[in-house]
Amino acid sequence: MSLRSTLAALAAVVTLALPLASSAQNLKMGYVDYQRVLLEVEDGKTAKARLQKWLDDRQKEIDKEQEALRKEKELLDKQASAMSEETRIQKATDLQKKILELAQKWDRYRAEAATKERQEMEPIVSKMDQVIAKLAERDGLSFVFERRDSGLIYAQTQYDLSNEVIRAYNALPKTATTKAPAPAPAPKDAPKK
Repeated sequence: MSLRSTLAALAAVVTLALPLASSAQNLKMGYVDYQRVLLEVEDGKTAKARLQKWLDDRQKEIDKEQEALRKEKELLDKQASAMSEETRIQKATDLQKKILELAQKWDRYRAEAATKERQEMEPIVSKMDQVIAKLAERDGLSFVFERRDSGLIYAQTQYDLSNEVIRAYNALPKTATTKAPAPAPAPKDAPKK
């Protein structure tokens, strides 16, 4: 590359970089800790409480079944010497099958819990995004980053909008989308109580 073409390329780069550098001085940014906001807004607290109750109910069910299987194993171990080899193997196989079914049930509950959490949090996150957009417009922010997932390593706390988002979110009028889902109607042919 000749000196002339090198200088022309350098001039082009400088010409393009100057407007970007001057506009960068006008950029205002902020960040939000989504996880903290989700845990501290009223809708988030309510949703987490509903999810925790659902999880606790499932955990009690699993614990009860686990205890029953533990007792069944103890009984099998005590009676094993009095059983024929074929009966003992059959009972041990049945017990293993029940244990496997319980593990599969637990996996289904975990997957269902993840789905429920997404369903519960989706409307909250959507409202949070609207609140953040309004705050950004109000304050003339060019960018608002999510603290954990954006790759943000360090930022001064003065740019943290989390507290403002929590206050603004909680000040929003309550809507039906943030309340507990209504129970499903009973089938028409179900007996009346």
